[in-house]
This record gives sequence, C-alpha cells and structure tokens, in this order.
Amino acid sequence: MKHARFLVFTFFVIIITVVIFSVKIQTDPLSEVFLDKSAKYVGVQHPHRLGFDGTGIKVAVIDTGVDYNHTDISGFGPHGKVVGGYDFVENDNFPQDTNGHGTEVAGIIAANGNLKGVSPGARILAYRVSDTGNGVSSDLIVKAIEKAVSDGAKIINLSLGVNRTNDKIDDAINYAFGKGVVVVAAAGNSGPELKTIGSPGQDPHTITVGATYNNITASLVATLEIDGKRFQVIPMVGIKPLSSPVSGQIVFGKYGKESDLQGMDVKDKILLVQRGSDTKNELLYFSIKEKNAANYGAKAIIVYNSESGIFLGDLNNKIEGPDYKPRIPIVSMSLEDGLELRAILANKTVGTINAFYHPDFVSFFSSRGPVSPFYIKPDLVAPGVFVNTTSIHNRYNLTSGTSFAAPHVSGAVAILLQKNPNLKPEQIRSIISTSSDPVSDMYDNPFPQEISGAGRLNVTKAFDANLIINPYFAILDLSPFSKSQTVKIDLDTIDHTMPNPKIHIKFDEKIAKFEHWINGSSLYIKANMIQNKTGQYEGAIILEDRVIQHIPILLRIAEGDVITTDKNGQLDFTVNSQKEWSYAKISVFNDDDRLVNSASITPTKSTSIIVQNPGKYGIQAEVKAGKETVIFYNTIIVRTANQSNIPDIGLPERQLIILVGIGFVIVLAGLIMSRKRS
Repeated sequence: MKHARFLVFTFFVIIITVVIFSVKIQTDPLSEVFLDKSAKYVGVQHPHRLGFDGTGIKVAVIDTGVDYNHTDISGFGPHGKVVGGYDFVENDNFPQDTNGHGTEVAGIIAANGNLKGVSPGARILAYRVSDTGNGVSSDLIVKAIEKAVSDGAKIINLSLGVNRTNDKIDDAINYAFGKGVVVVAAAGNSGPELKTIGSPGQDPHTITVGATYNNITASLVATLEIDGKRFQVIPMVGIKPLSSPVSGQIVFGKYGKESDLQGMDVKDKILLVQRGSDTKNELLYFSIKEKNAANYGAKAIIVYNSESGIFLGDLNNKIEGPDYKPRIPIVSMSLEDGLELRAILANKTVGTINAFYHPDFVSFFSSRGPVSPFYIKPDLVAPGVFVNTTSIHNRYNLTSGTSFAAPHVSGAVAILLQKNPNLKPEQIRSIISTSSDPVSDMYDNPFPQEISGAGRLNVTKAFDANLIINPYFAILDLSPFSKSQTVKIDLDTIDHTMPNPKIHIKFDEKIAKFEHWINGSSLYIKANMIQNKTGQYEGAIILEDRVIQHIPILLRIAEGDVITTDKNGQLDFTVNSQKEWSYAKISVFNDDDRLVNSASITPTKSTSIIVQNPGKYGIQAEVKAGKETVIFYNTIIVRTANQSNIPDIGLPERQLIILVGIGFVIVLAGLIMSRKRS
C-alpha cells in the first residue's frame, strides 16, 4: 500500500514539474485600442449596383461597444442593425458604446442612413471590451472572440491590439480561423518604425490592415530633396498643395521666434527651426513660427522634432481665428534628420520642398512589419486618414488610424461572403490581398511590403476575381550554395474551371532571373541568381485572369544557407557558409509561426528536431562565423510525420528528456527506499 501511494505521489510530482516547465510566464498588459467617406474610393459602387451589400452576413465588432441608437446603425435585437452581442465591461447583454470608437468602426462597416458603410446590408454583433477606449485586457478580447464564433459571426473586426506578441489572443484567433471565421485586424498606430505590429495583427491567420490616405482633400504629402538625398517630411495640417516646388538655401533659425530671426537674412530662404521653445512654459505654436518666418520673407519652414522620431503638426489652435491661413508651406521632420541637416548648413545647402495630393500614400503612423521571416505583414492597406463615420449621440466624426482602415476590409469581406458563402478564410485573404492595387511613395517608388503589404484594397477587383492563389506571396532564399529555388503555388477558381492565367514576373533581372510554368492547377516559380549580392529584394508575379492580380515576391540572398532534410518528421540540418563557422542555433517554426523546437549544431556535431504533424515548417539558422552572427532561412514541407515519436507537449526535446530522466530517477529512488523499509 505504501508502495502504491509513493508511486502515485511520484507520478504527480513529475506531472506538476512538466506543467511548471511548459507554462510560459506572460504578463497581461493592457491592450491599446487604436483610436482613429472613403467607401467609394475603394470601389464599393460596383457590387452595390449588382445588389451585393453584405446582406445576410454577421460582422462582430470587438471594441468599445456600438451606439445602436444612432440613426445610421439603428436598432438592437433580431430586427435591428446590431443583432446581438455582449458587454464584457458591465457583464450584461447591452453593449452600448459610451466612448465612440466602436461606433466609428461599425459605421464604416455597415452604416445605412445618412452615411453608407462598405456593406450597408450587413448586421453587427457588438462586443464591448473597453469603456474608455484606452485599453482592454487580453482575457476580454479572447472571451469576445470565442463568443463571436458561438454567436455565428462570419467576420470578426479587431481594431485594437498590443504592440507585442500575445499568445492568448493568437490562440483565440487560430480557434476562430479553424471554425471558418475571417478575422480582420488593424496593424496598429506605432509607425513609422519597423517591427511595430503586435497581436492580433501579427498572427498569420488574420488579414492585417495598414492605413493609407483616402480622398483628394485628405491626402496631402510633402517631399524634401537636398543634393539628391531625400528626407522624410510631413506637411502640417492646414497647408495647401504647391503649384510648383519651392527651392532655396536652408538656414537655421533656432526656435523661429521673432527674436531668433532679428538680424538674420532669411528672405527667399527655407527656414529650419526646432520644435517648441527655449523659454520655460512658453507655448510657441506652429502658426506663430510660420507667421514669423513669412514676415521675414522665408519661402518655407521646416520644424524638426524636440525628441526622437517624426510628428504630425497642426496649424489650427485656440489663438488663431478662422481667418488664419498659412502664407508659406510648413513641414515637420524627425529630430535625427533635423540634427543631420543642421550639421551641413554651413555649406550653403540648397533644398527643394514640394507638397501635393497622393491618396494612396501610406500614413506615417501605420505600423510596419516585418513580424516573421516566413510571411508578409501587413497583408494590405486601406483608407484610414480623415475617415468620415458615425459616432455616439447620433453624431458623426472625422477620424484617423488603422482602426478605421480595418473595417473597410471587413465590409469588403462581407460582400464577398454574400456572393460566395462557401469561401474559406484563407481563400478570402488571398482574394482580398492579390486583387489590391500596388501603392507607391511620393517619389513614385513602390512601398516596401513591410509597409503596404500587397497594396490598397480594391473592392471592385476583389468582387470580380475568380482566381484563388495559395500562398498569396512568394518568399525565396538563394546563396552561392543554392543559386536557384523553385516554389509551388496552388491555383484554384471560384467557378471550379481550370485556372489558366497569363503570367508576368516583375523583378530586377540584374539580381535574379525568374522562370514560371503551370502544371495542372499548380504554378511553379523558379528564381535563378544572377548577381551574388546579399540583401532583400522585392518584386511581383502578375496574373491576368478576369482581373489583374499579383503576388508579392520577397527574394533573400545570403552568404550561406541551411539545408533541411526530412525523414518522416525527423529534420536534419546542414549549414553552408562562405565564412568558417563554429556554431549554429537552428529553430523550427510551424505554420502558426510558433516555435516547435530549437537545437544547436557545430561543423562536427549535428542534432535532429522531430516534428509531430505534416505541414509547412520554417527553418531559421543563426550562424556564428568569426565575430559575426548571420541568419539563414529555409522552408520545408513535411509530408508524413512519425506519430510514434515522443508526444509534443510544448517542450523542447532536450528539456523533455531531462524531465523524463528526473522522473525515472525519482521513481527508482522510491523503489529502492521502499524495499529497504520492507
């Protein structure tokens, strides 16, 4: 009896130890709710004319609730616009919005009154997870996602998130995705820095949406060029487009105060000044700086930030009357660029400023990728600057943020699902992304994929598209050891006809030459390295079917590679490097972008990693070569996995073996002790 009790006790010790080691310690920070008539700009007129407006589709809005008393979103219950939902703040069945953010989001999706949303026939499920609009715990987001699925939502709109990975939110999204629900997420408002997309936008199963400008009057951009170099500047709110560029010598005018400019020759020059003032508690408005500069004859004014990063300035303030209009263009610049510019002014530097309309310009605040080496985020962009939409108390609001770009896509998805209700989430994501319009910066250069994804939402093209492309991006890795690579892309059609698109590949042929061929319903793309020049290069595969669709290409050229071989789920690795290497950390990621396991290898010692399930896996090798660490990537398709391998409970193999060994020692020790006692 003692024997049995001891064995039971030992078994529980082992189980508890495994659990302790396998649980990830994760804090639960508050999730930022990204606060921010554009439907026509993205092409909703075409499906609307044909009678497709989202009728019959339920869209869940997980946010601050929805004001269902607004005349454009009227009614709560089975016969209202808001057919259901839940208030997770007050724990009742009436998710009334007291903040405005959720009502703004819902209006873009489905308003049907003075304002028309993208899908005015759709119905809303409202889930209130925040009352202030400032934050919400990840637990409430998870609960709302799960309830939205059980309530029959076909689409979930998440215009909120965190600037980091959150496993609980990502797990809930994967659950919804597995249930056939399309999840649309705002990228976030932490741009223009890279790697600023967190959960839920970083999840590979979401449609992640960044923000562009939209109509003509809300799309002013600016440029600054000095001796062929381009600086990032942002036009301040209140200035007008220029009929022609403004050029002149740039001079430094401290803070732009009148006392700073006295005795200076600024006539017909461009004035560079610092944001703020050198006098404590002095409010030196941008309008004052502009008026001082104009009074002294300057042609334009640049204000650089007083802290790191760039900013959006506004000339409207409480001291200026309605008759105030700036006389010269005024733009903002980051602190870093401002200090760089100041350092070269002694050489009589001449600059050229321009300001013009550019509706498809990606907003500076829109969060950027990358989030993973194995897929592209954001997926696409949509209008998110100065969007006119519904607000609480039966009002309307002009608002900005990726929060208001995402519901444009949610509304578009509702239209696609009304037309083809059997489309799966991954098919919807493919159609929405590949039918988007490529976008370019103010110099007509394509935006990098990490900023704009595949491009700007085009509802007309998405509605007319028949081709479904999977995956909807092509990532290839080349090196001196692997000078060519072929990727397979599956083609399908909505009408079930055999796909036969015309193919054209747009890529710099000085770097790599591409070949392509179609075999049945598969498209094969082969990249051949022309120039051994390490770096990342972008292009596109253009497919002409009923509409023109495109697949982004990301080509990486590294100085080495990691070769992976598969033996029924046992992965073995070989590292090739032009430089002598001493150590490599190999990490394997599954199709959810979760770490499966990692292992260390050397030129003389290799370690296998076992995967339990068939599927696509991403391989990352961090290789120590001399004093440098370089990273190589690869992907592999595992066709069959050996289910007799050690079961995967979320622990790296080495830790699991150690724990099993500890357990064995405990059991053995217990047996020996019990024998001695007997």
